[in-house]
Amino acid sequence: MSTAPTTAWRRPAPTAAQLRADLWVGLAVTVLALFELTLARSTGAFLLGPPPSLAEQVWWTVAVTAPLAVRRRWPAAVAVVVSIAFIAGQARAVPLAQLPSGALFAALFTLGAWGADRRLAGRLRAGVIVAMFGWLALSLALRADQISAASFADAAGPVPPVLAAVVNGVFYNVLFFGFAYYSGQTAWVAARRRHELREQAEQLRRSQVEARERAVMGERVRIARELHDVVAHHVSVMGVQAAACRRVFDRDRDKARTALAAIEETARTSFDELRRMLGVLRDPDAAAGATTPEDTAGIDQVAALVDRARDTGLRAELGVYGEPAPLPRSVSQAAYRIVQEAVTNVVKHAHATTLDVRIRYLARELEIDVSDDGHGGVPEAGAGLGLIGMRERVAAHGGEVEAGPRPGGGFRVRARMPLPVEAAGRAA
Repeated sequence: MSTAPTTAWRRPAPTAAQLRADLWVGLAVTVLALFELTLARSTGAFLLGPPPSLAEQVWWTVAVTAPLAVRRRWPAAVAVVVSIAFIAGQARAVPLAQLPSGALFAALFTLGAWGADRRLAGRLRAGVIVAMFGWLALSLALRADQISAASFADAAGPVPPVLAAVVNGVFYNVLFFGFAYYSGQTAWVAARRRHELREQAEQLRRSQVEARERAVMGERVRIARELHDVVAHHVSVMGVQAAACRRVFDRDRDKARTALAAIEETARTSFDELRRMLGVLRDPDAAAGATTPEDTAGIDQVAALVDRARDTGLRAELGVYGEPAPLPRSVSQAAYRIVQEAVTNVVKHAHATTLDVRIRYLARELEIDVSDDGHGGVPEAGAGLGLIGMRERVAAHGGEVEAGPRPGGGFRVRARMPLPVEAAGRAA
């Protein structure tokens, strides 16, 4: 929760829909209050004394209820107007019954829930409540001489009847105004907390986006570093072949042609690898970092990964299908990384008992298929950052990745990468 002071936040102004709702509610309450006034006049029960003219009764009834139509637009003004009209109407002996009392409650609640100036809202509500209790005390004092013993002829409780009536009135008003004050304040605090939760959710979303971007960038730089090593290797091979060609060019043209063909093929491969490297490298300021033995691991070392998974207690199987074809170093490294990430997720997060790794050399593609029988192989805290790395590596080679729960239970990662023309020809 935010540690900012309560007064630092201002509740957003009501929406157009909320203002329209207030208008209709105000009109409805006013009409119902006039209907209630008609019923009160029909009963002839005027508890506050002889009422004024009908026009004045209608005026004070409308003055108490109609301001609710703009209660959220001007909450402070509405609370003051409704309170003054309520006291004035009672002073004139207007039979203001349930709906006008509800309008007073709504005005105080709205001031507490929507008042932009919190200090002013608190002082106004306290002032209105003090004024109401002052008016209650004054009205009791003014009507004390009208109380007779005949009014309490049927009293049977242990408390003196006059005291019981006074305490009952005070108790009711304490509950009435206390709840209006508390509920309004609670509504404002709830709105502020919803705002803070939305802010925190947005900050969390931005943090997750930044974490994913950092993961993608880090993976791209790592892939580019690996491809750099591959290109450097190919260039070195080209230099050796060129030197050999120069030495035998005059003596053995066949060997020279073989060397030139090797240079041509290596140059083409180097160009492809360089294009991939430039495609995945997006952070020019990132450090290249040191190359570790795992950075150079290839598909031929996948069996060691499966063996290590088997050592953790998993029933791990590795299957190779199709005729294994020589792969470019970058494709081989990408395949190893995909299997490594998938197996790591299974061991750490899937709670699985079996692991099935399959490598398929298809006519034009290399397919990596890793599945388990656990409860999902993506770590919750990492938000799938390992899958981001897989997708980046496969995308660098023009392939695609599928990852998700299996219909029969467990999790599956399947990646496909196109094979170079010469490797595809051999696999076919």
